[in-house]
Amino acid sequence: MKKGLLNSQTVLYGVLGDPIGHSRSPIMHNRAFRELGLNAAYTAFHVSADRLHGAVEGIRALGLGGVNVTIPHKVEIMPYLDHIDEGARVAGAVNTVVNRGGVLTGYNTDGIGYVRSLKEETGVDLTTARVLILGAGGAARGVAYELAREGVPCIYIANRTSKRANELAAIIDKYTEAIGLGMDEIGDIMHEVTIVINTTSVGMSPNVNETPLSADYLHRGLIVSDLIYNPRVTKLLQEAEACGARPHGGLGMFIFQGACAFELWTGKPAPIEVMREIVLESLQNRG
Repeated sequence: MKKGLLNSQTVLYGVLGDPIGHSRSPIMHNRAFRELGLNAAYTAFHVSADRLHGAVEGIRALGLGGVNVTIPHKVEIMPYLDHIDEGARVAGAVNTVVNRGGVLTGYNTDGIGYVRSLKEETGVDLTTARVLILGAGGAARGVAYELAREGVPCIYIANRTSKRANELAAIIDKYTEAIGLGMDEIGDIMHEVTIVINTTSVGMSPNVNETPLSADYLHRGLIVSDLIYNPRVTKLLQEAEACGARPHGGLGMFIFQGACAFELWTGKPAPIEVMREIVLESLQNRG
């Protein structure tokens, strides 16, 4: 399809979230559609929690090809879908919906994309890692499940509400040792943690001066990973590098989870390098 040309045969895709203005998904997926010459377009939909059900029905009514799902809807969207893929069911969260003839199926590509990024960009051996995950929402669920599948022997999950952390730990404990914590208990286990992963939105643009974890807990030898990709280097990662820990940003996860979604929608291999290129360009131009 020629750039900018939409017609009655164009298949529409999008991302549902609140907030959503920061998302680079439209830039990335539209570039991928053009690269493969597909008659498709992708946009962002600002959907508040009270409008989520209506938005899902809109996918069917308007014949969208599918959507991505981001904060805060990854868990709450599940009851509104017709089918849940096994990986998404176990992870307890959906970040991608495919519409096939009005039948909506939910998938989770977050964890797969994250683990691929972490392994490729750090070279870490996950079978010997002890991981602390910050947050217990949809992203944390997908990441924890895939880390367990990769053989991580112990996963700590810390959340402001310890009940949510314990609930997620109980799910993941079926696959590997998992322990829920309140944020005030982190100090008790930091001496044995080798990887810290922020799955919360704390530190995301425009709130770039916030961090989910005190720098007092960071030390040399840690891998400190942040799922946030805007800004590319969050305050958490800046403080990690300053104390000799190894920072790992969220751009790779964003690219790979998007590529998995693209392939579920289109049945075609995603043009990963051009997707990465356009997102990098966007972040450099717009900050």
